[in-house]
Amino acid sequence: MTAPIILIVKRDFAASAERVFDAWLDPAQAGKFLFATPDGEMRTVEIDARVGGHALIVERRATGDAGHRLKYEVIDRPHRLVFLFAADPAEEDEWTRVTIEIVATGAGSALTLTHEMDPQWAAYEDRTRQGWTMILAGLATLMEKIDD
Repeated sequence: MTAPIILIVKRDFAASAERVFDAWLDPAQAGKFLFATPDGEMRTVEIDARVGGHALIVERRATGDAGHRLKYEVIDRPHRLVFLFAADPAEEDEWTRVTIEIVATGAGSALTLTHEMDPQWAAYEDRTRQGWTMILAGLATLMEKIDD
């Protein structure tokens, strides 16, 4: 049996843990950073923010619509969010797991994102790490635009 791929991406924010956490579950904010690319057009942001709830985020890109599906397992505001995740071309039952942990710091908050991927997705490892890094950069920009 091959061990899962574990991706870890960290980012500090000049915003409270509550603000950073809430952005992941608020459709208006999530549509601005979650799976958003510079040249894409956000088409769908549906978030059912409860344990067992689902989210669907679809962005139109030059290559076509990119769908991202989430199913929430843990919602522990403002410290921990765990969701199952699948993105095109994964099938409906080909979930991976993403854990987001947020801690308060003296200057705001620090976020650690851990993505556990089945080895079948090894070809997507670098692309996935780059995607999460871009997403967290977009979240940082969003946090800078909104005052506490």
